[in-house]
Amino acid sequence: MTSRIPRDSRLRLVRPRPLAAAPRAMNQRRSRRPAPRPPEGTPAPAELARMARSRLAGAARVAHWADAALGPGSDGATADGKATLSETTAERAAADLGLTVAQVRADWDTARLAGLVEVHGDSARPGWRLRAWDRDDSAVLRGWVALFDAWSLAHPEPAGHEPAAVAEVVSAMPQVLSFLQLSAGPVPVDQLLDLLQQRVTELRTERCEISYEPDPELLAGAAPAVGTPPAEPAPDLAPLLDWALHALGSVGALTDGDGHATLTPLGSWAVWVKLEQICVAAQSPAGNIEQGAEDMLRGCAQLRPNAARAEYRAWLAARPVGSAVTELIDAARGEDALLRGLAFEALRVVGAPAEADVHAVVDEPALRPYALLWLAEHDGADPEDAHEVLTRQEATWLWVDTAAAVADHGEAPMLVRHLESAVQLTVPQLLDEVRAVGHPRTVQVLVALAAAHPDPALAKAVRRAAFQVHTGG
Repeated sequence: MTSRIPRDSRLRLVRPRPLAAAPRAMNQRRSRRPAPRPPEGTPAPAELARMARSRLAGAARVAHWADAALGPGSDGATADGKATLSETTAERAAADLGLTVAQVRADWDTARLAGLVEVHGDSARPGWRLRAWDRDDSAVLRGWVALFDAWSLAHPEPAGHEPAAVAEVVSAMPQVLSFLQLSAGPVPVDQLLDLLQQRVTELRTERCEISYEPDPELLAGAAPAVGTPPAEPAPDLAPLLDWALHALGSVGALTDGDGHATLTPLGSWAVWVKLEQICVAAQSPAGNIEQGAEDMLRGCAQLRPNAARAEYRAWLAARPVGSAVTELIDAARGEDALLRGLAFEALRVVGAPAEADVHAVVDEPALRPYALLWLAEHDGADPEDAHEVLTRQEATWLWVDTAAAVADHGEAPMLVRHLESAVQLTVPQLLDEVRAVGHPRTVQVLVALAAAHPDPALAKAVRRAAFQVHTGG
């Protein structure tokens, strides 16, 4: 019996899908949890986006000016490669826009925090949000939320305070903001100060360390002193609370006056979104927000893409960005190809803060295709065209790696359909290049594909290729 499909059958040309194609194809089960609705009285997304555009109008104007006057990657845009405008550039922008140099610098800093301007090495260029500013409300809202998340950088803290005390206040403010959001109205600042002091005390108690040195008084048989005051009295948090409220007010998250603080509609919506993300993660079967990166990614493998991204955001919000990125990259270095793709999906949620770490793994063969695609998309390439940055060999390695994820976690028909994403025009070309690319899972992938493919002739050719790889032939 002969096959109706020629041995040199042409593969239907389909653009390679993003790296998480295998997870996306597998995540077809709908979430049972209905989409949450914001609190009553929350403006519609279009109205929230209008508010955000108004708040960020100055930053967008400076970013658009830089895009037009300097061009992406123009020399001299920044003074030190750290998002500081050079004096010449700031004066030029002030003259062109009719602003003071101080206003230009303030708007530039806001644009950087909101992702409208991105600094790469020694040059600055427009962020993807600036490109979508006039047409994509979600991009505008994400930009404002990025600024909201960076409120502590938007306004310098008062002098004369220990860095540790400032860090404690920054860590405690989410609870203060949650209380404001739940109150749905003005709250006395004195009440917020009591809450802040309580939360800071809790933070100190949580990280309290027990000394392993023996107490001389206890060794001598003396009873411990009763009512001994704490070694470190709590600092006066009132100035730091005033600073935090002022900084949050400067980004448009709240208003502060007459001894009361009130969240703006934008601020209330942003706090609700973050609370909802944490609740979603906490209610997940695996408890993803409490897990390490690898276990979190395995839990997200069963979710649809949008739900998985919400899990990533909640997981990231619960830990420092630097350590979170390190955990994700370590998970990507493992043997599970599915986790590799999911790790870079989570890194897409991280965005610019992950760029240096992703650059650092470009020379690692197992991560190189993922890192190159991540960097291309981060630089503004369309996800559908980002694969063009890969060489033929890198694209083939990625095809094998994705096939390994499908073979391990998917179903046979999915592996057969995965043939459509190969860059090679024919099955023989694909098999020749797969054999040459040297992926450690090549044999297993080819054996699985041969077992899954319904065409006997093609399956035989794939089995022969697997045998040749196995024997080194």
